[in-house]
Amino acid sequence: MEWKFQSAEELTTALRAGEVTSAELTDEAIARIEREDKAINAICVPGFDRARAAARDADQARARGEDRPLLGIPVTVKESFNMAGLPTTWGMPQHRDFVPAEDAVQVSRLKAAGAVVLGKTNVPLGLQDIQSFNEFYGTTNNPWDHDRTSGGSSGGSAAALASGFGALSIGSDLAGSLRTPAHFCGIYAHKPTVGLAATRGMVPPPAPALPVDLDLAVAGPMARTARDLTLLLDVMAGPDPLTHGMAYEVKLPPARHERLGDFRVLVIEDHPVIPTGAAVRAGVNRVADALADGGARVERYSPLFPDLTESATLYTQLLFSSTVARFPVEAYEQLQANAAGLSADDRSLDAARLRAMVFTHRDWLAVYDRRERHRHGWRQLFAEFDAVVCPITPTPAFPHDHDPDLLGRRIDIDGAGYPYFDQLVWAGVATMPGLPATAVPTGRSDEGLPVGVQLIGPAFEDRTPLRLAELLEQTLGGFQAPSY
Repeated sequence: MEWKFQSAEELTTALRAGEVTSAELTDEAIARIEREDKAINAICVPGFDRARAAARDADQARARGEDRPLLGIPVTVKESFNMAGLPTTWGMPQHRDFVPAEDAVQVSRLKAAGAVVLGKTNVPLGLQDIQSFNEFYGTTNNPWDHDRTSGGSSGGSAAALASGFGALSIGSDLAGSLRTPAHFCGIYAHKPTVGLAATRGMVPPPAPALPVDLDLAVAGPMARTARDLTLLLDVMAGPDPLTHGMAYEVKLPPARHERLGDFRVLVIEDHPVIPTGAAVRAGVNRVADALADGGARVERYSPLFPDLTESATLYTQLLFSSTVARFPVEAYEQLQANAAGLSADDRSLDAARLRAMVFTHRDWLAVYDRRERHRHGWRQLFAEFDAVVCPITPTPAFPHDHDPDLLGRRIDIDGAGYPYFDQLVWAGVATMPGLPATAVPTGRSDEGLPVGVQLIGPAFEDRTPLRLAELLEQTLGGFQAPSY
């Protein structure tokens, strides 16, 4: 029997029944990677000898009667997470020799749960793109169409899962980096509530791995089924043991509902900043129809829904003010000069990006206060609704675009061009207020490319969008393996 597209849950059942060993699963996965990853380039740092040793240890542990949540399950890890003894570069060639001495918190939790780590997956340079390519490790291709991107920055993990290279992966999300690759590759991903999963050890080299509370970025699970997302989130969730973990543990509330017909869902398909492509719009409507057919209360408008234009501006300001914080003085001074040359009437996102790059602390605090008002608006919305369904990006996976001028790139939406980074506004709907969001595949476009949506839920009620994702998977069919 081939195990490559089995879920972690199914593999665990087989391991418990003695139908297969972890060593066999691991050898099969390694053989598949060695045979098929030349065309995909998802696994940039293989750790096959370590994986085989971990698999043997898992089989011995099971023989002793142990039964941990991921015992013997082959998985992958995004390259940006530190793994002791393996390089962490974030795609930057100058750090090719940086080898951390300690595992990231999430890697430690994977290992403690019994997972077998096959290797690390590819990322964009500095994690700062919606694609996954860099000079050091090369380009990760979409398993559905090798001429298209797998997404970024967790694109290597998404491509690995869609190709059957392990049952689970961990990634991170600041600008849709879990959700966009999931949407492009036809898998599931979950962006947790900000702060729910500790991120220590996911840090650009050679910086020390300190227990910092990140403002927007999260670590989260990726899988081929919605139930596997919950399984992996339960392993990942919890504060850093060096700080908040000394005082408290996480106990997530249960999902608000178990039946599809009990959910109250707001469906949003249009954004005032950028149009929604026909393929993505069709995916949103497939989900809306499935919800309605299942008896859920589905609404297309609510006066409680926060203003999307202001949301996009706030997200852009928070995102770009942080990305340039450590730029060299000369580059920062040039940005200041460029921002000073903007017209006072220019309220475009391009202008917001440039102004945010030279924010003062006073500027940032003003944006922070406006974000808190948005968060309160979301609380009011979720008193009336259980989840919001909306796009992840405006299009399915687009062709590789390696133009070094990122701000000069364009994204094609049904034949018209738009600023490349404007597509991030949908990711920012959940990221700016720190809400949980689950990426769910909804089928394929007319070109045969995967299309997904995100299910946004209330803060720290991550189990609510995850449960809704499970119910939609039963209705829509979930992951489909690419034909290649």
